[in-house]
Amino acid sequence: MKPTKISFLTLFLLFQLTVNAQSVYQPVKELAQRRVPWLSERTSFLSIPKENGKDLFILQTKNKNLVISASSASAAAKGLGYYLKNYCHRSMSHMGDNLSAVNQFPVINEPVKITSNADIRFALNYCTINYTMSFYGWKDWEHELDWMALNGVNLVLAPIGAEAVWQNTLRKLGYSEKEILQFIAGPAFSAWWLMGNLEGWGGPVTQGIIDQQTNLQKKILARMRTFGMQPVMQGFYGMVPSNLKDKGIDVIEQGKWAGGFQRPAFLKPDDNFKKIADIYYNEMIKLYGNDLHYFSGDPFHEGGKSENINVADYGKLVQTEMQKHFPESTWVLMGWQNNPSTQILSKLDKSKVLVQELFGENTNNWFTRKGYENTPFIWCTVTNFGEKSGMYGKLQRFADEVYRANNSEYASVMKGVGIMPEGIHNNPAVYDLVLDLAWHQEKVQTKDWIKSFVDARYGKSNEKIYQAWEIFLQTIYSSFEKSQEGPSESVFCARPSLKVGSVSSWGTRERNYDTEKFKEGVKLFIAASDEMNDSNTYQIDKVDFMRQVLSNMGENVYKDMVTAFEQKNIEQFSKQSSLFLSMIKMQDSLLSSNEHFQLYSWLKQARDFGKTPSEKELALKNAKMQITFWGPNNPDTDLHEYANKEWSGLMSSFYLPRWELFVTKSLAELKGDASIPDPDYFAFEQNWCNKSDMYQPVKISKMQQNQIIKEILK
Repeated sequence: MKPTKISFLTLFLLFQLTVNAQSVYQPVKELAQRRVPWLSERTSFLSIPKENGKDLFILQTKNKNLVISASSASAAAKGLGYYLKNYCHRSMSHMGDNLSAVNQFPVINEPVKITSNADIRFALNYCTINYTMSFYGWKDWEHELDWMALNGVNLVLAPIGAEAVWQNTLRKLGYSEKEILQFIAGPAFSAWWLMGNLEGWGGPVTQGIIDQQTNLQKKILARMRTFGMQPVMQGFYGMVPSNLKDKGIDVIEQGKWAGGFQRPAFLKPDDNFKKIADIYYNEMIKLYGNDLHYFSGDPFHEGGKSENINVADYGKLVQTEMQKHFPESTWVLMGWQNNPSTQILSKLDKSKVLVQELFGENTNNWFTRKGYENTPFIWCTVTNFGEKSGMYGKLQRFADEVYRANNSEYASVMKGVGIMPEGIHNNPAVYDLVLDLAWHQEKVQTKDWIKSFVDARYGKSNEKIYQAWEIFLQTIYSSFEKSQEGPSESVFCARPSLKVGSVSSWGTRERNYDTEKFKEGVKLFIAASDEMNDSNTYQIDKVDFMRQVLSNMGENVYKDMVTAFEQKNIEQFSKQSSLFLSMIKMQDSLLSSNEHFQLYSWLKQARDFGKTPSEKELALKNAKMQITFWGPNNPDTDLHEYANKEWSGLMSSFYLPRWELFVTKSLAELKGDASIPDPDYFAFEQNWCNKSDMYQPVKISKMQQNQIIKEILK
């Protein structure tokens, strides 16, 4: 009888595990049905415990079906993504999906077990919410969350819908509806409002927009929970409207931010702080529930005034109020510049803090600050600033630094990895690699890793493409020592001048790689065209690589144009400036061939974001301002071109006319003609933003695209 009882118990436990897995992992099953229906009916899930507190999954095929045993919904989704990438050669990305059915079902005879080395796999930056996601609807967010799930993400920045929390809070502080809307930023600038950098810019928003974002956030949070993802919500960290003093409440004024924007104020650490924190968190609970465990919000982000504040006590107050409403919650702080300061960390319960090593491609503050004074942290990379166009990413450094942190004296507080790009529609290899590092115990060599990425991105093996990517690892994706904020910029996008330094105030036009060697890699990539006609992702990357080659070439022509002017050589200046303008036109034509590089795609998203004519007008203007002069209404703003883009439509309608004005004025000056005034570029930029044009591209044919490619690579 005893063996029978054990057998029955075993069967019962197996039954319970199967039932549990079917319910917990049903959302992953539904993900498969959405993205890879050809695989979903052949996939089943089993629930297994974590090992030593770590997530894991086991893959095996049985009876020509895939069985994924996993310790969580997040691990199960990563297991599905792992099988797609490494066995089916299929993948999702922000730059095209490769998810068509495979010809033959890949078999795994012996179990493959993969264990995570990272408790936390984090995604998104405040800036991503705007540079990429300002006008996202549910369809866009569903794709985003599916991509995150397949890559094992389990912690996500989620400040969408904070507008309603603030609206309800300010109502209880005696603000009128008009005053509230003057504080809330427009849809393309909410990130910098929430970070305490500005107030009201891009607004006023409508009640319809506030309600729309609230409903969207509820759907986002519901889907995150089914995937085992934790949202990082917008916490209360003392930021208040700068005019709160007019309501009889003492505040600490914070002065100006970049561009000359007025910063919101900070509350003094008194009873009013506790009162307003109570209101804020209670309003959040009403809207989004109390099942929330992570909150972000950085006092004195990128400056501000803290000289007369006991910063340690201030930080303690922020955490105390957070814990009061959400016990055991974690305060997430950005490791950016000097933040979080030693002072603000000094009195915190560090077991309830998470620091993000934000700029990991260039910094190692986690090491120099001794694990942020022994505070739990994650290693992250920004890589892209402003979602500027450009190929860039220090891939091997990513692998080296994550491995170093995991095996350092600070390993006990190294909790995982994260991607924190300001814009994520670029360089898919960067984001895939960083999130993949969370599942490797040994140091990753990118020259080996890249082969699986290439196969999954394009769906098939190709020797020319392998060779091209080997060159890309040595050029655009090399881990050079010099610090650099994002991809090298294109001079095509600069406000015209004879002395263009960087295109944006904090960017660089310097190419820290061999551009001719990169061009040889692109030639190899293009040589595979005939074999890759059916690969959408290949076609996208082909345009992107060619865009980069032409952008690089433009740098040399610009230098020749400036030299000709300085030498007062009218004939040579005419020749070089004509060539420069023709290259901008060529870039525009090349980029028009794919929706990922079209201004129209961004503007259509903005237009669709609004529901009423006034909302559509507001969203369109927000979209145009963000990618051009940014703000405020000040010709000397140092934020102009921060989010410059090499996009079809933007090249022809914005950058080209500015350079034409410059060339006309420069030629007149060389000829001694003083009748032409200096161009007012800021007036041009504002006028462009006020127009209702959508700049729908005229797509070029395959033959025309091939002619452009041939001309560039000759």
